[in-house]
Amino acid sequence: MPGKNILAISGSTRKHSSNLNLIKAIEKLYSNELSIKVYDGLLTLPQFNPDDDTENPSIQVTDLRKQIKEANGILICTPEYAMGVPGSLKNLLDWTVSSSDFSNKPVVAITASSLGQKAHASLVATLQVIEARITESTQLLISFVKTKMNDRQQITDENTLKDVRRVMDAFIAMLNN
Repeated sequence: MPGKNILAISGSTRKHSSNLNLIKAIEKLYSNELSIKVYDGLLTLPQFNPDDDTENPSIQVTDLRKQIKEANGILICTPEYAMGVPGSLKNLLDWTVSSSDFSNKPVVAITASSLGQKAHASLVATLQVIEARITESTQLLISFVKTKMNDRQQITDENTLKDVRRVMDAFIAMLNN
């Protein structure tokens, strides 16, 4: 069994989203090196409210924070919605601000959408604010993702496959340092 536990977060709430398919493709590519667990609580997280961010937050928030703490690193794959990060993903990140769960946590950020530039910039900025360990080499923007993958969780575009391997190899190197 691989030694590094990775928590994967899809920014899409769709059951068969391109981003979840991308996570599954990465899971297959790196099955000998990483143990990837997909976070499944995005839809059940309560709306962030600072008044509820106390010593005893909801069980959903407690579970999220526990999973982040137990992971060696985080893989985020997200689409762009209305020129930004999906609200559900931003909500998840907001719940981690006061707990510092992302502080110095290795993160790979992949934005896979039709375009994605604005969401990607917003995601990276938020990750930097919450002190995630992210570098240029652990970021990737995949525009027109639906033309680069199939519904069998395979990356079909060679350049995209090379880019994914490059960013994941940089992430693995970060995990090992």
